[in-house]
Amino acid sequence: MQRGDTSREGLVYDWNREQGAPRTIGEFDLFDESLRDGLQSPSVADPSIEDKIRIVELIAALGIHAADLGLPCAGPRAFADVKALVEHIRDQKLPLEPAAAGRTVVSDMVPIAEIQQQTGVQMSAYAFIGSSPIRQFAEGWTLEKMRKTSVEAIEFAVKEGLNVCYVTEDTTRSAPETLRELFLAAIEHGASRLCVCDTVGHATPDGVRRLIAFTKEVIAESGADVKIDWHGHNDRGLAVINSLVALEAGAHRVHGTAAGIGERVGNTAIDQVLVNLKIDGVIDWDLTRLVEFVETVARATQVEIPINYPLVGADAFRTATGVHAAAIIKAKRRNDDWLADRVYSAVPAGEFGRGQRIDVGPMSGMSNVLYWLEQNGEPTDEELARFVLDRAKSSPRTLTDDEIRAAVSDYRTLSNTGS
Repeated sequence: MQRGDTSREGLVYDWNREQGAPRTIGEFDLFDESLRDGLQSPSVADPSIEDKIRIVELIAALGIHAADLGLPCAGPRAFADVKALVEHIRDQKLPLEPAAAGRTVVSDMVPIAEIQQQTGVQMSAYAFIGSSPIRQFAEGWTLEKMRKTSVEAIEFAVKEGLNVCYVTEDTTRSAPETLRELFLAAIEHGASRLCVCDTVGHATPDGVRRLIAFTKEVIAESGADVKIDWHGHNDRGLAVINSLVALEAGAHRVHGTAAGIGERVGNTAIDQVLVNLKIDGVIDWDLTRLVEFVETVARATQVEIPINYPLVGADAFRTATGVHAAAIIKAKRRNDDWLADRVYSAVPAGEFGRGQRIDVGPMSGMSNVLYWLEQNGEPTDEELARFVLDRAKSSPRTLTDDEIRAAVSDYRTLSNTGS
């Protein structure tokens, strides 16, 4: 069979696509929340400004359009960090729209306006207020009070020249009549975006479709040109699929954080959204630095990436199973990295700057050991390989490289002594 791309047609039958059609998504962009909502996790560390600058550079390098840089109303350090990041975006001419968040109160909008004035860079203000009946009950808010404070904050921000996104927290548990009144008031007073929030991770894909459709109807009713954001959390484990469904339903922007960091079980993992959009053929961005981005955020926030985390985890492209390893090794023997990346993986490691790894453990076969010996400059001797495999079979877990080297050394010692 020829090695051209045409020879690979039909090697993967894709039930995800009807007659090979790509996921149907209109024009959209992505919004990174790692430095705002991600830092609201009680378990993360607030990175140094040097680390934040590096993170912002990687966000831009990945093709992500915009980023929430923080809550400048939170205090002097928060204000200084957001300002420094905006200045870096300006000075380095990074293709990144800077945004900051605050409550829908004028005092929270003031620092964002000050940063825009001091840096000369157009800012977007994400002004949020809880909109669900359970939140209203807990806070003792009336709809009239919510509408009044929202309008005051939006009017101030617009007067100061900020782009305003009106964020209704807990939208996915909010009543349609409440949302309609708040949305129309926000649009009337100058909001150019509405952010639909799954603040507690309540939504299912069906709920996402209905809510985005409802929001589109309200915008059409207003007659204004207003964009829709989707902001999801992962409490039910549905954040990534909900974000993809939101895009299909007509959202213009979806939010996420590196590795899904955030409150409780976290936000939508923006890296997983990118992986899925790439594999589905929706985007053709260079994502070879995606792993670096997630690892950089993890180090800066002192978050440990689970070993089985998609794409970035240590086990994402690692196998010690004999049958799996044998298939990958056969592909590598044919110098076919495309095949090696796909024969036992739905995510092609090479497209994201990673590669397949073959280890040796109790589920391994001879092919694992022989391949390890070859890759590590050891003779591919079958007796040696059998000795190492026997050591692996008696182990309760996969051997480390050092343990395999120790087995090789033990074999040589025994061979030299004639034992």
